[in-house]
Amino acid sequence: MKFGFVKVAAAIPQVKVADCKYNVAAVERNLLLAGQAGVQIVVFPELCITGYTCGDLFAQQLLLDEAEQALMMLLHNTRGCDTIAIVGMPLAIGGGRLLNTAVVIQRGKVLGVVPKTYLPNYKEFYEQRWFTSTSHVSEGSVHLCGQTAPLGNLLFDAGNVTFGIEICEDVWAPVPPSSMLAMQGADIIFNLSADNEGIGKHAYLCSLLSQQSARNIAGYVFSSCGFGESTTDVVFAGNGLIYENGTLLARSNRFSLDEQLVVSEIDVERLRTERRINTTFAACAAEVFDRPATHITVSRTNETPCELTRTFDAHPFVPQGATLDERCEEIFSIQIAGLAQRLAHTHARSAVIGISGGLDSTLALLVCVKTFDKLGWNRSGIIGITMPGFGTTDRTYTNALNLMRQLGITLREISIKEACVQHFKDIQHDADVHDVVYENAQARERTQILMDVANQTGGLVIGTGDLSELALGWATYNGDHMSMYGVNVSIPKTLVKHLVKWVALHHADSESCATLLDIVDTPISPELIPADDAGNITQRTEDLVGPYELHDFFLYYFLRYGFRPDKILFLAVRTFADAYDAETIKKWLRTFFRRFFSQQFKRSCLPDGPKVGSVSISPRGDWRMPSDASVSAWLENLET
Repeated sequence: MKFGFVKVAAAIPQVKVADCKYNVAAVERNLLLAGQAGVQIVVFPELCITGYTCGDLFAQQLLLDEAEQALMMLLHNTRGCDTIAIVGMPLAIGGGRLLNTAVVIQRGKVLGVVPKTYLPNYKEFYEQRWFTSTSHVSEGSVHLCGQTAPLGNLLFDAGNVTFGIEICEDVWAPVPPSSMLAMQGADIIFNLSADNEGIGKHAYLCSLLSQQSARNIAGYVFSSCGFGESTTDVVFAGNGLIYENGTLLARSNRFSLDEQLVVSEIDVERLRTERRINTTFAACAAEVFDRPATHITVSRTNETPCELTRTFDAHPFVPQGATLDERCEEIFSIQIAGLAQRLAHTHARSAVIGISGGLDSTLALLVCVKTFDKLGWNRSGIIGITMPGFGTTDRTYTNALNLMRQLGITLREISIKEACVQHFKDIQHDADVHDVVYENAQARERTQILMDVANQTGGLVIGTGDLSELALGWATYNGDHMSMYGVNVSIPKTLVKHLVKWVALHHADSESCATLLDIVDTPISPELIPADDAGNITQRTEDLVGPYELHDFFLYYFLRYGFRPDKILFLAVRTFADAYDAETIKKWLRTFFRRFFSQQFKRSCLPDGPKVGSVSISPRGDWRMPSDASVSAWLENLET
């Protein structure tokens, strides 16, 4: 598939214990379905050819012969199938040893055999009664179904992906084999399992797999036994789970009586980018291992159209569902803690902030108020200044005044009109020409006022600019671009709106709540161009630079994962199909890259501010980019 996606599946077929012909027919059926779905690699449960719960029947030669004959039948019937399959079966080798193995097959060929490393010998599982661990196997190959195949600790290189295998109990070990495999190059780990159910165990299993995929910065595909296994002492629910770097992509329906094929796509390109920038992972990968994996070259599967089944969040910065309140509380607390430290360290006597009646200044003011409360300082030390200009509307002006009064801070109103008119005369600029000079002069006049009042009152100017504006360079250099501490510097515009709304609904009285909710509903605008005859906003930011929900989506996948423009476009077109057509998305993506590269000089000298999430553009650690870098390669990629 294109863009680094590898389509994988966890298959959960029905089984009959010790009926290898029945079981291999079910495997074949699911393998063919996987192939039809464009799956590149599919994993089946542990010992799926015989059934996991055969017990002492594993010592019967007939069962072992039946298993190999069934595998031979599977190889013959799927020799035209391009999909790589990983199936479980018992395998006898020399020295009277029996292995619990994962057999990797494709196009009628056995590509390799991986034995289980850690064999449980407790409670209801007594695998050491029948099987030998791979740690006691020195052979490097095995004869199976008339073929000689590699045996042992293997890595499979399939062109666009490298994968490794571990079996059930292996992942529960203190140092799972998958950790070693990942550090030797495995992008995806496949686990054939027979994981029984118990109270609370499933939640623990999900946590375990999530953490293992996150620690290894890998994909993790888990397939466990389901309906048909013996329920003499335990029950198997049929767990199919697919994770990517800690995130659950797809899961099966537990306790289903039907066969299931759980399909999703793992973004290998993203995982490899994560590993390159994660120095801890690289340091671990540099260590010498006692048991290096043998690399097996696998024929690359046929390229299929990039039809994704997984979805992508249209608003990746915004918490979803039940975690929204918890995440908003955490973000707000980080902002408050950052500002409290800065105020205390500088012995500031006041916090000076420009209040426009817009979202960003509102959030910054709320942070100031809660910070003063946390420090036990009187809110009168917060000096909110509203500075009406040529484009200020009654709605934002009224909201700014109401909010400051309702929050009990010191309110000052200083019009910038006369100062700007005088400035236009000084620089011989026609005030009727509403160009960039006209707009930026107002922004810089406001910043000058804030800085001077801060000097008057022994305080700090609190910046209000957000991450989205700074990424696009939608800020006046040395105007609203500048402050003494920017509390919103890593908060994207889509999240600002949710944070203000969250404060309104959870931490505000009825009057300030009404004001805050009206601010949330106000169109985003710098209000630097005069209003229309009805007093309405004429300068809408999103009409000029594009919708912030698109830009935040672009920003997230560009900075967080280093995606190319064509991949971002591909994801955005799928994600926003109901809201924007492809050409519109491409237009604004082009704008994003042009502005992001050309406006780096503004980000190179940003004031301090707290980082709250995984994406930030501080020049002191998070994003170091030359201000004169060329955007040509990114635009060419987008166009072609």
